[in-house]
Amino acid sequence: MKAVQISQFPDLSYAGTEAINTLCTNLTFSGSNVKRIMITSCHASEGKTMISMNVMRTMARIGKKVVLVDADLRRSVITQKYGLRFEGEAPSGLTHLLAGMADEADVVYSTDIEGACIVPVVKTVNQSLSLLNSDKLKDLLESLAEYFDYVIVDAPPIGALIDAAQIARHCDGTLLVVNYNAVRKKELTDACQQLAQTGCPILGTVINQASLDSYLSRKYYYKSYYYSHYDRYYNAEGGSGKKGPLDAVKRLLKGHRR
Repeated sequence: MKAVQISQFPDLSYAGTEAINTLCTNLTFSGSNVKRIMITSCHASEGKTMISMNVMRTMARIGKKVVLVDADLRRSVITQKYGLRFEGEAPSGLTHLLAGMADEADVVYSTDIEGACIVPVVKTVNQSLSLLNSDKLKDLLESLAEYFDYVIVDAPPIGALIDAAQIARHCDGTLLVVNYNAVRKKELTDACQQLAQTGCPILGTVINQASLDSYLSRKYYYKSYYYSHYDRYYNAEGGSGKKGPLDAVKRLLKGHRR
């Protein structure tokens, strides 16, 4: 297997680390059939790539075999932002695989994080939908799910491009990253409805860039907060019956100022 070094991986604050730990713990409770997890957002620059990379690292640290698939073919930032340094010959990525220019074995790289691998984009493209419509993406995700405990898919924003909806068709669940007080109710509702049409369930919502008042230290921390709304939680004994994926989102938006 080819290797890549992640030379720029910023450390999180204590609060941020605990939030990611909570997120990953909740993901392990989502069921053995949930292995291919897409992470998306309504807008660009809401932190979905940061969440994806930190979920990959944390899952590996707790002993899971995990691979991150960079599926943002038009605007990938992982290679530059995280300083990926490829060893050996010219690298091949997801774009090369989907275009028929590389095999699966050519695009999966081991990283310097034990237990974590990555499938980079390497080459961005403007017309990505035709590539994502290929059966090669489905075949890749299925092959990775057979070997890895978790396949984390960093997808484009669901509110801006149709690409994420296409990717979601091949995933077992979705995490929706939302910048606190920056996404309108209709935008979030539309994103959830679009995801629902793909048949890929929404596992939860990650609220990013929220300053929360810690009751322990009475100080404000920058952190990401995981809001889980699994259906089986709402069906617990004494519950009022099954609710759809939008019910938890509506509850989340009660305190939203927009």
